[in-house]
Amino acid sequence: MILIDPPNAAGHGRLWSHLASDASYDELHAFARTAGIPERGFDRDHYDVPSEWYDDVVALGAEPVSSRELVGRLRAAGLRRRRARRPARSGGED
Repeated sequence: MILIDPPNAAGHGRLWSHLASDASYDELHAFARTAGIPERGFDRDHYDVPSEWYDDVVALGAEPVSSRELVGRLRAAGLRRRRARRPARSGGED
């Protein structure tokens, strides 16, 4: 199932939703292509979708869910990809 949370993530002067699939990345990428969402909007396990696209994406069949439910369903499906942690810089480098 394709899921979308409310536009509540601020960035670049606007609000964003997250579009994800709790079935597969193939399903997610296919839906994004159909919706006209650019590939550059993909971030690890979801697409970032500007708030002004929210209603159109829901009309195409994305299920509106809370942000908490979206993350929970990604985790339950084994599709959650956390951001890689960068190693801490040591203070002794010159």
